[in-house]
Amino acid sequence: METIQHSACPLNCWDNCGLQVTVEDGKVTKVNGDPDHPITKGKICSRGRMLADRANGSERLLFPLKQVNGQFKQIPWNQALDEITAKLTDVKQTYGSTAVLHSHDYANNGILKNLDQRFFNCYGGVTEIVGSLCWGAGIEAQKWDFGNAISHAPNDLATSKNIIVWGRNAARTNMHFYEKLLEAKKRGATIYVIDPVYNATAKIANQYLSVKPGMDGFLAIGMMKEMIRLHLEDREFIETSTIGFADLLELINGISLEKISELTEVPVPVFSQFAQIYADKPTATYMGLGMQRYRNGGNTIRLIDALVAISGNIGIPGGGANYANIQVGQSFSFEQLTLPNRRQRHRQFPIMHQAEEVLAAADPPIKMIFVTCGNPLTQLPNTSIAEKAFSSVETLVVMDSYMTDTAKLADYVLPVAVSFEEEDFYYSSMYHHYVNYGPKLVDPPGEAKSDLWIWTKLAEHLGFGGDFAFTREQWMEMCLASLKNQGISLEKLKKQRWIELPVQEIPWADRKFQTPSGKYEFTSSLASIKGMDGQLTLSLPRESKWSQPDLAKNYPYHLLTIHPLRSNHSQHYPIWKNEPQVRVEIAKNIADQLNLQDGDRVRVWNERGTIEGTVAIAGKIHPDTIVMDEGISKVFGGSVNQLTATLESDNGLGSTLYDCLVNIEKIG
Repeated sequence: METIQHSACPLNCWDNCGLQVTVEDGKVTKVNGDPDHPITKGKICSRGRMLADRANGSERLLFPLKQVNGQFKQIPWNQALDEITAKLTDVKQTYGSTAVLHSHDYANNGILKNLDQRFFNCYGGVTEIVGSLCWGAGIEAQKWDFGNAISHAPNDLATSKNIIVWGRNAARTNMHFYEKLLEAKKRGATIYVIDPVYNATAKIANQYLSVKPGMDGFLAIGMMKEMIRLHLEDREFIETSTIGFADLLELINGISLEKISELTEVPVPVFSQFAQIYADKPTATYMGLGMQRYRNGGNTIRLIDALVAISGNIGIPGGGANYANIQVGQSFSFEQLTLPNRRQRHRQFPIMHQAEEVLAAADPPIKMIFVTCGNPLTQLPNTSIAEKAFSSVETLVVMDSYMTDTAKLADYVLPVAVSFEEEDFYYSSMYHHYVNYGPKLVDPPGEAKSDLWIWTKLAEHLGFGGDFAFTREQWMEMCLASLKNQGISLEKLKKQRWIELPVQEIPWADRKFQTPSGKYEFTSSLASIKGMDGQLTLSLPRESKWSQPDLAKNYPYHLLTIHPLRSNHSQHYPIWKNEPQVRVEIAKNIADQLNLQDGDRVRVWNERGTIEGTVAIAGKIHPDTIVMDEGISKVFGGSVNQLTATLESDNGLGSTLYDCLVNIEKIG
């Protein structure tokens, strides 16, 4: 019998869509959008639709596996739990609990996925990763400027006169914002897209501006320089609600427009034009998550924040420096869920170079790695080092639903449930502020288990089962405890399917910032508290013809490793109907220089690695730029992260995945 159930998308994505799921004979057969959802309104992307295929995939892991002499063999759950428990016990007794590394990312947004932290805290505290491959530098940057990284509510776009979409391809990554852009343009708003790639979002813009990769901060400086020269800055906001403007002014005066034009490869008159656009309020700025993936990434976001601030577009309807919306996640009772006070020891490795840290760790050495909600062998920079590190430990445990590149290295692979096979609620800290309920609709296939079941069983084996002696409903109620006074309960969430969280829909409207000074800070005192320089700088990407001219002679092209259209990182590639291919999209000037044609086989390389793929010539990519999708596994041609560097961003909490020079040549 066929039934249609309501649920929500779990993918780590901007949109967090409401879903209608068709279930027949205990199996998910179709996934569509829920037309009643207040934000997503029935429209979903192909990745959401493929959740049915992901649940039913022929390559699903169905049983616990143990690698013996290079071959995986099926073992009972009791054996897997007993042996993993014994290894956790032995490592803790011999080396201490921080000899275990918990390597995790954010493959899915279910609130109960965070129970992995509770488990390792109750175990005694392990080595955890800090920072983010994706958006960490920008989050930290906005905390330095505003005290938090929060954005305007989606419907506020209706009040914007001008909309700057800076480094965000909403058509690919944020489809409901894209719909809002179409609505805004129809009612008369003017849309500007700034990006090194002329993408699908740029096609709907009134004006597209191409900028040299990694130079967006200098572009913002040029606009501020002209704004001040033309006396277009908002003096009242600057004088009453900010500190550190004199430092910013000194920075701006320290570089000429001609030099900025050379660095950004943007004509000088453009700076004046955009100064006037920003002064023509309200002007909204919506930033993507790529501009901060450089060595100078945090500084770049802060310079764009500064541009929005001096133009007076902070705290007004239709304005904002919209990057993330982490006030959504801050609504929940995470400490009750994760129990950070239970850990007795703690060590952190930056996520970007956790591989090097694993190889270098001595006090104690890393003896065991637990991987949850991620596939580091595909997602971490410099794949060769990552493979060496994850192969070096005595025990590697991977929890996943498919045999990923990381799982293939594991000693134990534990099969976990996917979406619709467990009850949870979902949210996104990137775009809208609704929390969505997702009931359990079907049973997992084979012997696959929920993450919660695995943590509970391991906790029982290790002697702290009481810390996991709660029903799934009790866990979710625990997460919602901080919202009880707002009238939000699990019962209400189940009944309504989604609930609007109590957030600031127009951030900073009261001009009360969460910085130490209570003001917007051009020079960050939080940075100083952390022992870092809080002043804005004229910082360059680490790999460029200006910062490393000799390197640029050997590797003259800039590589951008963007999110794929039809896969959430590496998750969907195994279920594609057609086998994935490595596609190398190149600027026309590269094709002309090297006599390359569409369909040519090429090798792209640098000192870190090499990858082969097929050329596609794009006429509107910034000159000397190459674009490749990330997430492709070794079996389909290999991760593009064979080429990327493991350095962290300037503020220590982001990656430098886009800070990458390469060369290219035709092969075969």
